[in-house]
Amino acid sequence: MVKCRRLVSVLLFASASLFADFNLDSAQAFVDSIVPGSRYGLSVRSVKTGKELFNIRGTEKFTPASTLKTLTTATAVHFLPLDYEPKTEMALNGSVRKNVFWGTVNIRGEGDPNISGRYYADPFYVLNSMADSIRSLGVDTIRGKIELDSSYYTGPWKAEHWRKNFYNAWYGAEIAPLEFNDNCTMIRFKPGENEGDTAIVSILPDVGYVTVKNELVTVAGKKKKWTYAIDSVKSEITLGGTIGIGVDSAHLVLPIRNPVGYFNAAMRHAFKERGIVYQENLDVPQGIQIRKFVYSGAPFLSILDEINQRSQNLHAETLFRNLGAQKGGEGSVEGGKKMERKFLTEMGINPDDFEVWDGCGLSPKNKLKPSVETQLLAKMARHPKGEFYINSFASPGVGTGGKRMLELKYPWLTHFKTGFIGEAHALVGYVFPMDGDTLSVAMYLNDTGKNPDATCKDVLDTLWMRLVASTNDNYASLMEMKRLWLDAQNVKGLPARLEYFSRAMFNKPYLLGPMGESYLDSIENKPLVYMDSVDCVTFVEHTLAMALATNEDSLFSVLQRIRYFNGKIGYTTRKHYLLADWVGEGKFARVLPMPGDTTIVRTMPKTDFFKAKKLKYMVNGQVAKDSPMEIRYLPYAKALDWSSQVYEGPMKVLGIAFIGKSEKIDATHTGFVVLKPGEAPKLRHASSLKKKVVEQPLAEYITSRKGKLPGITLFEFLPQ
Repeated sequence: MVKCRRLVSVLLFASASLFADFNLDSAQAFVDSIVPGSRYGLSVRSVKTGKELFNIRGTEKFTPASTLKTLTTATAVHFLPLDYEPKTEMALNGSVRKNVFWGTVNIRGEGDPNISGRYYADPFYVLNSMADSIRSLGVDTIRGKIELDSSYYTGPWKAEHWRKNFYNAWYGAEIAPLEFNDNCTMIRFKPGENEGDTAIVSILPDVGYVTVKNELVTVAGKKKKWTYAIDSVKSEITLGGTIGIGVDSAHLVLPIRNPVGYFNAAMRHAFKERGIVYQENLDVPQGIQIRKFVYSGAPFLSILDEINQRSQNLHAETLFRNLGAQKGGEGSVEGGKKMERKFLTEMGINPDDFEVWDGCGLSPKNKLKPSVETQLLAKMARHPKGEFYINSFASPGVGTGGKRMLELKYPWLTHFKTGFIGEAHALVGYVFPMDGDTLSVAMYLNDTGKNPDATCKDVLDTLWMRLVASTNDNYASLMEMKRLWLDAQNVKGLPARLEYFSRAMFNKPYLLGPMGESYLDSIENKPLVYMDSVDCVTFVEHTLAMALATNEDSLFSVLQRIRYFNGKIGYTTRKHYLLADWVGEGKFARVLPMPGDTTIVRTMPKTDFFKAKKLKYMVNGQVAKDSPMEIRYLPYAKALDWSSQVYEGPMKVLGIAFIGKSEKIDATHTGFVVLKPGEAPKLRHASSLKKKVVEQPLAEYITSRKGKLPGITLFEFLPQ
């Protein structure tokens, strides 16, 4: 047993223990202190095992707000091919005579939400392409009619159970199988020339569909006190209030009414702009279909990004209905719900744990359980198309995370989906720990009452960042190891690499017991990688990991296989005893016989060691008993003599164990012995006396331990 490592750290955690700097009690206390009266829900689940690690109110139902979109998009990823594109078809039924098309232009919509300026710079891009298709036939005049086929959706198109004010906001735009410009318009206005004048108003894009009743009056100064109202049936907007003459300009993005009518007006506008004269004749015969064109605004993965990264409700609602139309036989809310229930059943999740009323999460009647949400996310992470699903989520600086969690030093360690409606805030998604697992996480704040929305968001962001930091404690150390490894790519052979990396760590500060099992165990939840400072064992372990790793991405796993039996991270599987466990395992090192060495028998008190932590000593999953072991070592006098001799031979780097006097330990210290031709052996080690990693003559160190050191054991490192 190596005394320089703190093996018994009496840190006892309650059953609520979670991670270093993040535990369930402190998380709840933090919420209660900042947003009193609110209800907090949390679930954290391992994607690798599917096991829920921790939860707070995990089985209670919460209003998920926009995080319900994770279910809509997961269902779509599961059932739809990655090359799926919602289509808009244009069929010409009639005949062409010279430059005139006589007949019906039939346009059938299948719920494409990207006929807009969201995906293209020009919102008319797709509509202009449709007009250009007709022009390509030599046609510059249409005499007939435009028929818009909206049968792809059935049942109410307008989402139900939303709060009334949602229908008058851009994010609550109506849904239709034919959509244009997010089913919204922009009203731009600026003050009139003189006080008392009505404001100057413009509509963008102006396709002759939206009308504005302008009652906005210009007043002195820079006051902004305008109001608006939208007719419940017509796309008629009343703009009122006042605007200061010193105001430059302002705008409102507002939803239109009857999206199919809006599409019709935009289509006619595109015809005009592309040089096609439209002369309506409702009595023209239908005629035979002479041409058919198919258009798509954007591919499926772009739609996922709009929904999960930018939380676009229109896209979620259309995809929800498209799922029903494509796979459930009905393009409606009920069709979408049918497919979601089928998806959940196929994934082994109880559909009743989700109460679904829409596809985007605006309905306050939507409910779900945090523990079931993380179950969904974990299963999607293991899904064959899971990579595309995860990458569609936001992250710090991206999408709805554009202004959130920007303090995270390593923003790529998390992806998330945000959610907010009145008195309900949510964050769900993924955290990527250093151990190679992925965690699915769901956090909810409901019943927030009069607590400010910004404060509620900050609370969730703070807890989320603590979780990221705790599961990636000292991520900078792993980055340092990768940098060192990359710098040494031209150093070949295990001895040379051990020499290189051990030298690279000269002057690294000494710290007793700097490492533990992080969030994976509550006994010593210190970092799994720690290069800020080292003790004698962690110095050897990090050096050996860098020397053995075949690429920079394998550094973490190699280090954990060195530290833990079979690489299984846990306090009970850590190699606590240097010779009995670390060398004795025989996978990374083996004892090197020396002339004149001797053997003693000792029994390491592992039963008592683990009992002090209220644990049982286990071997291969079975309770074990202490057993005697042989310790082969070179006695003190012979060790001093050997260390004083000039070495002749090829350069080598060996490990060394300094045998303890107590019968209950095997070794008190360790390090590297560097053997170079023409030089006496040198000891490189993390010195508790000098408080850093140093090199000194081995004979000097052995001399300093006279009377306290029975002898030394040398061991050689094994190539992998």
